[in-house]
Amino acid sequence: MNSNLKKRILMSLLGVVVCAISVGIFKIAALGVDPFQSFMAGLDSVVPLDFGTVYVIANVVLLSFALITDRHYIGIATFINLFLLGYITEFTYESLQKVIVNPSIVLRLVLLLVAVGIICFGSAFYITADLGVSTYDAVALVLANKYKIGKFKYIRICTDLVCIIIGIALYLLGGGQLAMVPTFVGVGTIITAFFMGPLIEYFNDKFARPFLNGKN
Repeated sequence: MNSNLKKRILMSLLGVVVCAISVGIFKIAALGVDPFQSFMAGLDSVVPLDFGTVYVIANVVLLSFALITDRHYIGIATFINLFLLGYITEFTYESLQKVIVNPSIVLRLVLLLVAVGIICFGSAFYITADLGVSTYDAVALVLANKYKIGKFKYIRICTDLVCIIIGIALYLLGGGQLAMVPTFVGVGTIITAFFMGPLIEYFNDKFARPFLNGKN
């Protein structure tokens, strides 16, 4: 295994771990999570299994879609994401709950900003490593690049909206209260939708690409 591949695997692992930790922080902030995690929050409310297991099952279904339609987007990083992210998120959330009890709105806003920053940092390393994408990312990429049904950015908006709608529906179906919906579909969801792209590119330029190219 050459040093470049080792570095890319390390970047993928680091990226997924950091993203997983960020999702746990998003949940503690309770001001909204990214669209796919809003779907997972809804699914978690109706499936009587721990979040890590639910995450793996949902991603196996999406992985099957990618394997059948276009295996190009499946790589080492896909499986790192599949088997690690859900459990690390669950561990982070449960650990933070023990030390952050009834956080004030100011602290929740700070946690939200921290979560946004580190999810973009982690995503930059994960994407720059170029060893596959998450099963959710693969869906929009396949629809855009193989089936040519539209531009990726528009398809991604549609898949994000579908995730949010289904997530809310499942949460309410599972007995959740409407007033609690903003805890997973809220300002954090909007921020990630509009600011993740520019922030990921910033971290790509300043950290991920220099690291991969041996400049850090």
